[in-house]
Amino acid sequence: MRERVSVVVFDVNETLSDMSPMGQRFADLGLPEHLAKLWFASLLRDGFALTASGDLDLFDVLGREALRGLLSGADLDRSLDDAVQHVIGGFAALGVHEDVPEGVRDLRAAGLRLVTLTNGSTDVADRLFTQAGIRDEFERLMSVEEAGVWKPAPDSYRYASRTCGVPVEDMLLVAVHPWDIHGGARVGMRTAWVNRTNAAYPAYFRPPTISVASLAELANELGG
Repeated sequence: MRERVSVVVFDVNETLSDMSPMGQRFADLGLPEHLAKLWFASLLRDGFALTASGDLDLFDVLGREALRGLLSGADLDRSLDDAVQHVIGGFAALGVHEDVPEGVRDLRAAGLRLVTLTNGSTDVADRLFTQAGIRDEFERLMSVEEAGVWKPAPDSYRYASRTCGVPVEDMLLVAVHPWDIHGGARVGMRTAWVNRTNAAYPAYFRPPTISVASLAELANELGG
């Protein structure tokens, strides 16, 4: 596979960033930690729905509105506005998964071009990588804000291809989300599913080119 890959395209949220601390943000409000996953799934759903209908809004806007709907009526220890800001502020405090720094450095050392394509903001990605000491390993940080459509719409991946100046077939999409893997595969990208939790891959999505348990494993595969 290495012979065909020149650019590695990383998803950011959950793929590189460890979002598990977001549960504590809900616990701080006196709410169950599992609401963090429900909230994140809700904002993604609405982003996908807007893309499907031909519209677009920012990740931050959808995140805040989804929170307002989820928290309205809850017995909060602060105002709704303060509660929303407390949860959203958690993104700035996130770190990367343990396997990310070494894996990213090894992939770059193998001569691969590293970029990101996120449904979120490039500012969040920039801060995340700077704090982890790996910002310089990435050639470019891309967002669907510039693409005009959210992943997994085909044009989002084609935007990455045009921006990097390589065919989609020469790109490897790395993500933890099967829906993202499916979207990249449908436009001709090679794909790597990072399965840190030993989950089952949904049979209704196109399968990944490769499945790995960590970025270190991916670096070993591509480095070879």
